[in-house]
Amino acid sequence: MSEQEKEPTARQEAAPLLPMPEDWSRALAVVAHPDDLEYGCSAAVAGWTDAGREVVYVLATRGEAGIDGLAPEVCGPLREREQRASAEAVGVRRVEFLDHRDGVVEYGVALRRDIAAAVRRHRPELVITLNHRDTWGGGHWNTPDHVAVGRAVLDAAADAGNRWIFPELAERGLEPWDGVRWVAVAASPRPTHAVDARPGLERAVRSLLEHRTYIEALTDEDPEAYCRDFLAGGARGAAGRFGGVPAVTFELFPR
Repeated sequence: MSEQEKEPTARQEAAPLLPMPEDWSRALAVVAHPDDLEYGCSAAVAGWTDAGREVVYVLATRGEAGIDGLAPEVCGPLREREQRASAEAVGVRRVEFLDHRDGVVEYGVALRRDIAAAVRRHRPELVITLNHRDTWGGGHWNTPDHVAVGRAVLDAAADAGNRWIFPELAERGLEPWDGVRWVAVAASPRPTHAVDARPGLERAVRSLLEHRTYIEALTDEDPEAYCRDFLAGGARGAAGRFGGVPAVTFELFPR
């Protein structure tokens, strides 16, 4: 494990979380699978869309390998429908899929190009992704898809502004966009910033609950109780570093 991937120190874990920037109008969230954003940051998204900000979702896969009892050709379309309903619950109207293969997403030029194209297409100031680090903290290993997509997002946010990286995108009418000001990593084990989860929490629960087929395959718990306990518990866990306020956390990388 590299120095950058080591567990955060006790001092880092205790440092107060700063409020997320608010001087932006467009965000692009890029993650690997349906449900990644719902587990990661949808309470924050609900608050942002309430404030009139535009948020677009881009998913690398359709989550077709995510349910053992469903063949990919059945699972993929079902999870796409659930993701669109889930996004609608928090005010996100536009959801796109890049059609990389679930479970075997590879970090590399092709993935960076696809994400850079999305950045150029939507021209966000804030780009959001899910934890790109090797672990979730506490020794829990991350999945290859999350790592590949998260790291590609960090790189593609810069690629999108460089005319000479992927010049074929400009030939398709996607001119460079150097307006990304931050990349925010949700569910990072090394958060630096946070958003008050309370205004958007109920819609975040409904949003996660839209992934009912996946959740029912994942747990024997009542789906609504499972969603509420997971999201509310995570928000309460961040409160100690955010002035006692239940929060959605991010590791923020300025550009």
